[in-house]
Amino acid sequence: QVQLVESGGGSVQAGGSLRLSCAVSGYTYRPYSMAWFRQAPGKEREGVAAQAGGSAFYPDSVKGRFTISQDSAQNTLYLQMNSLKPEDTAMYYCAATYSRGSSGYLLAPRPYGYWGQGTQVTVSS
Repeated sequence: QVQLVESGGGSVQAGGSLRLSCAVSGYTYRPYSMAWFRQAPGKEREGVAAQAGGSAFYPDSVKGRFTISQDSAQNTLYLQMNSLKPEDTAMYYCAATYSRGSSGYLLAPRPYGYWGQGTQVTVSS
């Protein structure tokens, strides 16, 4: 059973940076694809970064500002967020799946069977 635990959220002013971490444990075979999602109150959960094999995928809303990376030795997934905007305010979730697919597939919630509990990011103007 894959377990995911996020950390690193907090409050920051617009233009600032945060790095989220997701500790991955409990697996026999490492998930092939991992991603970060966010959900603001009253809105649907949206993918902000996905990584599968050697490829990374981002929606246009965060491209050039967010970077997903992994430290396999420490079993940790990261999301570096720069140039943060108030509209980036949301609960951020780490997710994992054994599925593979295109950017559109992996930036949608459906393929992911494993989720963390979330970490709050608040960006003030």
